[in-house]
Amino acid sequence: MKGKRELIVHSVYWLLIVGLAAVSMIFNRTKHDINYYVVNIGYFTIINVSIFYINYTLLIPQLLKKYWYYIVSLIALLIVMSAAKTIVAVLYRDQVLEHTNSKTGAVEELSLMTFSVATIFTSGFFIISGCLIKFGIDWFGNIRIQRSLETEKKDMELQFLKSQLNPHFLFNSLNNIYSLAYQKSDKTADAILKLSEIMRYMIYESNDSWVALSKEIEYVQSYIELQKLRFKDGASVVMTLNGEIDNQQILPLVLISFVENAFKHGVANDPSDPIRINIIANQKILHFSITNKKNNANKDNIGGVGLNNVERRLQLLYPERYKLNIVNSATHYTSELMLDI
Repeated sequence: MKGKRELIVHSVYWLLIVGLAAVSMIFNRTKHDINYYVVNIGYFTIINVSIFYINYTLLIPQLLKKYWYYIVSLIALLIVMSAAKTIVAVLYRDQVLEHTNSKTGAVEELSLMTFSVATIFTSGFFIISGCLIKFGIDWFGNIRIQRSLETEKKDMELQFLKSQLNPHFLFNSLNNIYSLAYQKSDKTADAILKLSEIMRYMIYESNDSWVALSKEIEYVQSYIELQKLRFKDGASVVMTLNGEIDNQQILPLVLISFVENAFKHGVANDPSDPIRINIIANQKILHFSITNKKNNANKDNIGGVGLNNVERRLQLLYPERYKLNIVNSATHYTSELMLDI
């Protein structure tokens, strides 16, 4: 990619140089023989191109970090190339140094000193322009590399966070199924089947960066059904869904941590005060809220892993596009999430 971009920049640069030279020749109506063009265009073009690429490909990459070596090398390059141009001028004095005065029509000759000073400025132009092009390409290239590294770092962090989330969920679910099995509950087989469906979603369907909102909601509903099997009379959950759920996309496994937290740390079997989940969606906004009655006797020091995890994922993939509000009152715990989808 860098080589292609570099080729395009160099092509545009030399086309501009050729274009300026062509315009100058068009406005200079003086007629010259073929030797004039061979010397002034052919020989000097070779020298100027050599100045540009000796600085561009050799001096800058090899000596720029050694500041004084680079300066000395540039001075040496200017001297050598100016001397080469002066030698050409002496050998082809008629084509290089002689010119016709546009006012008097007399043939005049530039002094070698004047010509040499002019060649230094011309050579300096190709050195400076070469430096600017080299620094510009490297600067933009470094920005692209930095952005690529930041993207890779973010992807690695997201994968790490996701790898934490899946075992965290699995650990809690297996604990629930263990409780059912310990009680010799008839619901154990159904719980294992429901868990397998959930794991299928987590392993296969949530591997992409984004999933359909409808799939994520189905996943939440399956999780709720799995949790209801824990309780003799079922869990008390009221879930309402409003708005349009069509083809919206969402970060996978972003809602489940809030639901999981409500079941793990709240009261889920009180019909008078159920866990309340409210989802409002349209094509641009998703509003998710969940409220549960607090169970002060059910505290777990590692219970915050899921919520901390999901908030970090939101920071990475929804920068300035989400609002998370958590209200921890004396009796209830409410999580409210607003997403721009």
